[in-house]
Amino acid sequence: MTNLPTFTAGLFLTCFSWFAPASAAPVAAFASPVVEEAPAAAGLSATARMAYTAAFEQHVALTYVRAGLTAAGVPLDVYRKALVGFYNLQQQGTISSTCHTITIVDFSRSSTRERLWVVDLAQGRLLHHTLVAHGKNTGEEYAQTFSNREGSEMSSLGFYVTGQTYQGKHGLSLKLHGVDQGYNTNALGRAVVVHGAEYVSQEFIRQHGRLGRSQGCPALPVAQTPGIIRSIKGGTVLFANGPATSAYRSQLLLLDSALLAFAQSKGLVARAS
Repeated sequence: MTNLPTFTAGLFLTCFSWFAPASAAPVAAFASPVVEEAPAAAGLSATARMAYTAAFEQHVALTYVRAGLTAAGVPLDVYRKALVGFYNLQQQGTISSTCHTITIVDFSRSSTRERLWVVDLAQGRLLHHTLVAHGKNTGEEYAQTFSNREGSEMSSLGFYVTGQTYQGKHGLSLKLHGVDQGYNTNALGRAVVVHGAEYVSQEFIRQHGRLGRSQGCPALPVAQTPGIIRSIKGGTVLFANGPATSAYRSQLLLLDSALLAFAQSKGLVARAS
C-alpha cells in the first residue's frame, strides 16, 4: 500500500517546481521550445515521448492540486485516466481544442458518497461535486455490472461528449453521446442522459441506506441539476470510471496519442499542416 504522507509530499514537491524560479527548477517542460514537427501518425520518437510524458505528468499533478481535488476526494489515478481520454478525444477531433471542462464519475465508490466532480481545467477550479445515481441493474449500493445493451437498465462506463439540452419528464435534461467503442456507444439510443431525480438525495440515503437508481442515466440531485447542466452542456467530456473488476480497457486510455494532443495544446510541438 502507498504511504500516503510520502506520496502527498512527493506530489507537492513535483507541483512546487512549477512555481519555483527557473534557476531552481531544472525540468521546466512547458517552457521548452518546440521539440519537433507533429508526426502524421500517433507514433512518437523516444525523445519526444520522454519530454511529453514528463510535461503531462506534471500537468496532471499541478491541475489536481490547483483544483483542490485531494480534499474533494478525486482519486489521482482516476483523474489521470480522465485526462488521458480527454486529450485523446482532442487528438481525434471529437472535442474542440477550446473545451476545458471535464466531468468525472467514479462508480467504484459507494452511491452514498458524492462521486461526481466537474472540473474547469483552464481555471484550475472544481465547479461541482455531488451525488450521482447508477442504473438499477448495475448494483445496489455499489455499481458492479455495466452494459451498453438496449434495455439493460445498467450504467455504461467510459467517455461521453455532452450534447444538447431539452425539457423531458425530469425537467431540464442533457443528451450524452457515447464515444467509447465497446462500452457506451448506444447511450443516445438508450436515452442515457443527465437529469435530476428525487431519489438522488441524502434523505433517500437515510431512508434506504443507498442512493436511488436510474434506468442507466447518471441522475443528479434535483436542485443542482440545472447548474451542472449549464456548466457541461455543448461538447464537454464526461468520464465514467468503474471498479477494478469491470475490466474497462478502452483505446481512449492509450497514452501516446494523448501525449501528442497535450503537447500541441501547450505549444510543445507544432501542429501538422
